[in-house]
Order: sequence, then structure tokens, then C-alpha cells
Amino acid sequence: MNFENTLAFAKALDQADELAAFRHEFLFPQQNGKTMRYFCGNSLGLQPVTARAALDAQLANWQQHAVEGWFTGQQPWMFYHKELKRLMAPVVGATEAEVCPMNTLTVNLHLLLVSFYRPDSHRFKILMEAGAFPSDQYAIESQIRFHGLDPAACIVEVSPRPGEQLLRTQDILDAIHDHRGELALVLFGGINYYTGQLYDLEKIAGAARGAGARVGFDLAHAAGNVPLALHDWQVDFACWCSYKYQNAGPGGIAGIFVHERHFDDRDLKRFAGWWGYEEERRFLMQKGFVAGAGADGWQVSCTQVLPMSLYHAALLQFERAGFMEPLRRKSMELTAYLYWVIGEVNRAAGSILFEIITPAAPAERGAQLSIVAKNKGKEVFDALVERQFLGDWREPDVIRLSPVPLYNSFEDVYLLGEALHDISSKLFAS
Repeated sequence: MNFENTLAFAKALDQADELAAFRHEFLFPQQNGKTMRYFCGNSLGLQPVTARAALDAQLANWQQHAVEGWFTGQQPWMFYHKELKRLMAPVVGATEAEVCPMNTLTVNLHLLLVSFYRPDSHRFKILMEAGAFPSDQYAIESQIRFHGLDPAACIVEVSPRPGEQLLRTQDILDAIHDHRGELALVLFGGINYYTGQLYDLEKIAGAARGAGARVGFDLAHAAGNVPLALHDWQVDFACWCSYKYQNAGPGGIAGIFVHERHFDDRDLKRFAGWWGYEEERRFLMQKGFVAGAGADGWQVSCTQVLPMSLYHAALLQFERAGFMEPLRRKSMELTAYLYWVIGEVNRAAGSILFEIITPAAPAERGAQLSIVAKNKGKEVFDALVERQFLGDWREPDVIRLSPVPLYNSFEDVYLLGEALHDISSKLFAS
């Protein structure tokens, strides 16, 4: 597409947008009586207008039925998670049996590592991206120590080449091959939180299987952002939060994926709890854990009904939007326009004020662009906030901006560029 740096052009794109109406289904933050233009869905998605009603409905069930709400009412809590499984599966490319809403992201990562990181004297290493989100780093370190091993000897980090910001896929594949005899697990993020790089998860999964290792993905920044095919890629396990691109609220309930080939493996270790017991016999309270069918067998505690209701409301929006294909189409156009608009700001300044470190190739990124501000970055960021543009800041010099297809517009992107140009003209005037 040939972009134009005009408000009329941006509005024309919005008029042609098949998802434009969804913008009115979200509540935008306010500042000094003005509506913020929100570019921070990579950290916390906006509140759907249906969220309050969904939560109120479950509060009403609690009020009316009390403990009987587990078995009575329009949505008995005992089976409520199954409706979410139906909606989660298309978001991550799985069968309904392979997914389950439960707990929070890092809790789920620990539970899954119990099952899928089983080091022995030959295979004990975990390969991961250097600079992974700290929660993943800490979880992996502690799991390795739990097995009485040394993280320094067990963790293989793949780093960008000197002078580069991004990982090359071939370097990841080469690292898997080089450590193939000692690898127990390949654990990667789907999208790097700092650079916004989308990894080639299919190739990584294939290489891990070829090396005889298990493969798992942390999809915190990928689920609800980019199309995924976890089942077809033969991924062993994955986990994700729901509060970023899936708009399920701060600290919202998270999700897991376990490939169906593991369902009948009764020797697979896990930390068990009663909600993971066979559903039909759960209330017999018998000794001896018998895992429930599918990913549900990894549940530990009972369903978190209130957080689940918020996730349910958000997932229904995904269903009405047609799930990931239409969202991805618009996301690629929005992000490409933002990429171009930032280039226009640099061209107008006659120098590179803002360097985009996210991949230029659309297939290698999601909705996020990470921008290195070459000078006075925090001042630029604060000035954007003062003008009602909210992204987020990462030390020492990165502004992350994420145009989300469900609620951001092309007009948002154009006006953000206009604001950046004006701020830069004033901050860097000679």
C-alpha cells in the first residue's frame, strides 16, 4: 500500500476498515477530561464495555445461588471453563481439549515445567532467548535449582550477533543442533517483549523435536496478537496471560496448552490438585490422583469464576471479529502505517531521531513497534502522554507502541505521528 501522511488518508482507511465498529466496544482512559489514544495493549488491553455486565452476571449468580452456583443457573461454575475452552482454541490454533483457562502465567509455566522439564544425566539443558522476560528467567533458574542442578551449566541463551538487536532464526536452529545431545527443553517466548520480534515458532518447534527435546512457548505477547498453530506445530506445551492483547483485565486468568499426544501418558509427572481430577468422579473425594481428560488434568485449584467471566467477555469479541485472520490483516496494515509514519517524522527532521528496532518485515513482528529515542527519550514519552498518547517506556531509551486492531484506528496512528513531529521540532530545535 502507498501510504499518505494526511488525516484524510487515515480517515479513508478507517472508513474501509471491517473492524472499525469494535473501537466503540472499549473504554478508553481519560486525562484532564480528554480521551487518551491508547498504544499500550502490549502491556494491558483496554476494558471491553461488556466486561462489567459479565462480571455482574456472576456476582448475581453468587448472590442468588451461593454454593449451588457450581451446579445451577444458566452457567454453572463447574462447567464454565468449557465455554472458554471453545473460544480459546481458535486463538492459539488448538483443539478444545488441548487448552484450559487457569491460574496466572508464571504459575502455569511452573506447573508445566514440572511435567516437561525432566532432566537426567544426558539431557539437562534448557535453551532460551537471551533477554527473555524476567519472569521466565527466574522460573527457569528456580526449576533447575529444584532439580539440584546449576543454572550456569544448564541454561543455553541464544543472543543476537554483535551489533545486532534481533535474533536470526538460523542462529536459533544452529544452537538447538549444537546442543542436541544435551537438550531437555527448548523454551522460547513467542514475541520478545523488548524488541517486538516474532520468532519462527514452527521452525523452532521442528528443530527441537528433531533434536529429541521437548518444546514449550511463553505466548504472553503472542496470544491474541498473531495467528498461532500450536497443535499443527506439534508444540508440547504453551502458556499465556490474557490481559494484554486479549483484554481480560489486570492480572486476568491465564491459559495453557498441552498437545493431545501427552494425554494418555500416565507416567508424566505433574503437581496435582483436586480440580485436575477426573470430572465425573471428582466429588467422590477418593485417594489416588487420576488426571482429568486433556489439558484440564493440569488444573490444581477450582475455577476462578470472576476473572474467568472477564476473559469470557473478551473472547466473545474475538469470536464476533472472526478470530485471528481478520485481526492479523488489520494489525499488519496498522503497524505498517505506524512504521511508515515514524519514518516520515525522521525524514522531516533530516536525521534518525527514532530508530525502530522491531523487524521491518511484517511477518516477523506483531502489533508492537519498539522505538529507540536517540535523544531525550523520556522527555519525548512524557510529552506524548501530556498530549493524550499512551504507550509505555522501557529503560534506557525505548518507547513501545502497539496499535491494537480491535480498538486502534489509522487516525490514531496519523495523529501520533503528528504529535511526534511537533514534539521533536520543539525539543530538538537548533
